[in-house]
Amino acid sequence: MEKTPHIALIPSPGMGHLIPLVEFAKRLNNHHNISSTFIIPNDGPLSISQLVFLDTLPNGLNYLLLPPVNFDDLPPTTRIETRISLMVTRSLDSLREAIKSLIVETNMVAVFVDLFGTDAFDVAIELGVPHYLFFPSTAMSLSFSFYLPKLDQMVSCEYRDLPEPVQIPGCIPVHGKDLIDPVQDRKNDAYKWMLHNAKRYMMAEGIVVNTFKELESGALKALLEDEPGKPRVYPVGPMIQTGSCSDAEGLDCLRWLDGQPCGSVLFVSFGSGGTLSTNQLNELAMGLELSEQRFLWVVRRPNDQPNATFFDSHGQKNPLGFLPKGFLERTHDKGLVVPSWAPQAQILGHSSTGGFLTHCGWNSVLETVVHGVPVITWPLYAEQKMNALYLTEGLKVGLRPVVGENGIVGRSEIARVVRGLLEGEEGKAIRSRIGDLKDAAANVLGEDGCSTKTLEQLASKLKHKS
Repeated sequence: MEKTPHIALIPSPGMGHLIPLVEFAKRLNNHHNISSTFIIPNDGPLSISQLVFLDTLPNGLNYLLLPPVNFDDLPPTTRIETRISLMVTRSLDSLREAIKSLIVETNMVAVFVDLFGTDAFDVAIELGVPHYLFFPSTAMSLSFSFYLPKLDQMVSCEYRDLPEPVQIPGCIPVHGKDLIDPVQDRKNDAYKWMLHNAKRYMMAEGIVVNTFKELESGALKALLEDEPGKPRVYPVGPMIQTGSCSDAEGLDCLRWLDGQPCGSVLFVSFGSGGTLSTNQLNELAMGLELSEQRFLWVVRRPNDQPNATFFDSHGQKNPLGFLPKGFLERTHDKGLVVPSWAPQAQILGHSSTGGFLTHCGWNSVLETVVHGVPVITWPLYAEQKMNALYLTEGLKVGLRPVVGENGIVGRSEIARVVRGLLEGEEGKAIRSRIGDLKDAAANVLGEDGCSTKTLEQLASKLKHKS
């Protein structure tokens, strides 16, 4: 009897990359009977959240950790994009052995690599396995990646010094300072790795991207145009994490939301890696208070006091002691402050949630679109400035606070956008547009939807290895 088709997936570290790749593997397994193994390069023990996540993978999805690579030779200032790319490059020998074993043990039909892992293509080619790119970010970022080698040739200065915005094919114009982080310093190794990987995207037999036509019509139109040698692009999104919440603190958040009026609460969260300075955190707290709106805030200690111990007025240790004095007492009837984590998908899906102040990570953007929640954009790193620009100026489903000359968003500006989103006329128009996108997201995932059909075509190709 013929074995089930099997794929290998090579993710970058970090939950933001792992979650959409797992959702993709689940869909292939549930709907097309294609099983998978995650092969995970690393530089030491995974985080507890990653291990818990991997240990709860459903049947048909497995994982194996490669031996950790050594980064002792890298200076402490080495950027994350360089480290992630090197993690794959320095794991190629162990990756080769892992894939060889899978070829023997399974009906291996393809290898999928993450956006930083294109050096793994060489192993797939050597072993005769079809190789694909899984791009967990936007079609806009993918279009920029294809355009980057040309831009690199055309421009000699830093992109942030360009007088005119960059015109990425199919996308809204983007000022150089808003382009993704790794291209902000062209002398840095992170830029060289970005360019190296971007050039190698052309080697893929196909590129899966976590988006859909109504969300990014211009960028996808440009990407789907036939050009000699260009890989086919498969938009199969939105793929977001699903499931219920069993965590006690998470359930407390949802119970609190149950007691709030419909559409009245602003959810504030900067993702799994986002933090603010003490000054900015204070302004955000005071801005939320000043707005007089309801809020649910997932807060982390300030990034300029990572190891400080905080106390309350009675000298007791207080994990929220970095917040402005009296803030929690003054806002207790309007707000709920939660340390570190909350069940984001369930909160965005709750009827009381009326807005989302977000760092604009792509997983968060897709979740807010699926649930039809308008946004206040607060980008921090990676491609988030491009995402924020697209949400506010392209899709017009969000508001963006103005950053002051001191690099801080002030409390009165925060209060203005929070009130504008939840109460103002501008907020009404935004809610209408995000509602249309919510409907479109549901449609593309329906039985005859574009993303469902596109995934069917990809699955058929994988099964026939053509």
